[in-house]
Amino acid sequence: MQHSSTGVLCCTSTRFPVVKMISPSFLLGVLSLSGYVLGHTIFQHVWVNGVSQGHLKGVRYPSFNGPVSDVTTNDIICNGGVNPLVTPFDTTIIDIPAGATVTAEFHHGLYPTYVPTDGDDPTASSHKGPIMVYLAKVPSALQTTVTGLQWFKIYEDGLHSDGTWAVDTMIANKGKVNFQMPTCVANGEYLMRVETIALHGAGSLLGAQFYMECAQIRVTGGGNASPSTVSFPGAYGQSDPGILIG
Repeated sequence: MQHSSTGVLCCTSTRFPVVKMISPSFLLGVLSLSGYVLGHTIFQHVWVNGVSQGHLKGVRYPSFNGPVSDVTTNDIICNGGVNPLVTPFDTTIIDIPAGATVTAEFHHGLYPTYVPTDGDDPTASSHKGPIMVYLAKVPSALQTTVTGLQWFKIYEDGLHSDGTWAVDTMIANKGKVNFQMPTCVANGEYLMRVETIALHGAGSLLGAQFYMECAQIRVTGGGNASPSTVSFPGAYGQSDPGILIG
């Protein structure tokens, strides 16, 4: 699974390694942070063109901020299982015009418990890694079933040329990740899966930490793309280069 910094992907999806052309010395620095395990995070707030859609509105969020480590389980889809989702789900469907700037906001604690003085908010600086956004078209964004969906990637940000990661940018932006809803995305309802992968423990099997939640959205004014898709679980392998480093 490669994680270079690529920005908007116009409805493309590939099975890609997390790490691309990273020097051994840099990886050693990342892996040396493996003792830090408390920087968990939750995607919990969506903004559209700078307008808040409401705290915890339209997002399926867990009651605990822990990671998913096993990419072969259904927990890798929209979280849950090891981190039980709060139910019943909020019934908000967030309208997003194609071409809009979307902001996904992460925090260490669940609103309203996170505080600015929390040194691990929005996540610990040790939890370096990429951030990706996937969409899955669904008959209804309120459906509870998430298995068997087909996902395509619309955004990824990974390792930057200056050695910083997408997570570093997210921390600098106080938990906010900005991306564009591609104009090619077809109209309709989707689940929007926003994910960060912490690589500080990726030197051992099951050491990479996956943090993801799904938002309920409706795309309007879009195009007619029919992108290739991947499945979760299935898109990632536990020993893929980058998920397992070393």
